[in-house]
Amino acid sequence: MFTQGLSRELGSRGITVNNIQPGPIDTDLNPAAGDGQRLRRAPQRSIAMGVLMRSPRWSPFVAGPESSYITGANLTVDAEWNA
Repeated sequence: MFTQGLSRELGSRGITVNNIQPGPIDTDLNPAAGDGQRLRRAPQRSIAMGVLMRSPRWSPFVAGPESSYITGANLTVDAEWNA
């Protein structure tokens, strides 16, 4: 509701507001392999794609002009992990 409220408030100024809900991402603190595996909360076998996301490539799209009509959205980018 917060995202939708802000999008309504700021839409007339050309400002979009979206909520991105990422799934597990391969980072230094959450590595897909190596010593830090114990820190992972979601084993790769529970992710539909079978791998952790390596970099959030979708965030520049959502922040760019190509998505200027997307506002007030909750975008779940998690390879069906939360399904």
